[in-house]
Amino acid sequence: MFPKMITRRGLLAGTAALTASAAASPLLAETLDPNSVRSQDSVRRNTSSFESQDWRDHFDTLGKATIVCDTVSRALHFWSGDGSTYKVYPTSVPLTDEMKRTGYTKIVRKRVGPDWTPTASMKKRDPNLHYMPPGPDNPLGTHAMYLSWPAYLIHGTHDTRKIGRRSSSGCIGTYNELIAELFELTPVGTQVRVI
Repeated sequence: MFPKMITRRGLLAGTAALTASAAASPLLAETLDPNSVRSQDSVRRNTSSFESQDWRDHFDTLGKATIVCDTVSRALHFWSGDGSTYKVYPTSVPLTDEMKRTGYTKIVRKRVGPDWTPTASMKKRDPNLHYMPPGPDNPLGTHAMYLSWPAYLIHGTHDTRKIGRRSSSGCIGTYNELIAELFELTPVGTQVRVI
């Protein structure tokens, strides 16, 4: 049979419903608004722009496990060492290209309840920053995985507004619930590529 036809009344009702949903959700509003502000790299500031990645484009083998952090589409791709598990997580990425480091690294240690010390460059930008012990205000959230590059981490965040945006000082962040899952899946020695 033929698909059900959309009436003008149905179209108007649907548009009104989407507009109401957009008002309640800033991310949805930004997605639906054709005049929404886009970041410098012309990628929408939400988590719906994931680009497909294949680990074989970046590594010869899966090793212990593999992570590809895509800073353009703001997604972290994880593959287990045996290839049986593949996960994609929405992330925050560095605020500017100058803060972003790309290339190959690996997970060298992991910590539940990390503490945080601002780097010298962070303190230069904001002198009010100071050491923070583990807890609800800590910018590293509940779990952190340290890369072989000094001061670069994959971590959680309590500030969920940062996810899907250019908002970090160099690290890759995700929701606390998701970093807890990724933390359990990821062994020390996992190979990482940031693109």
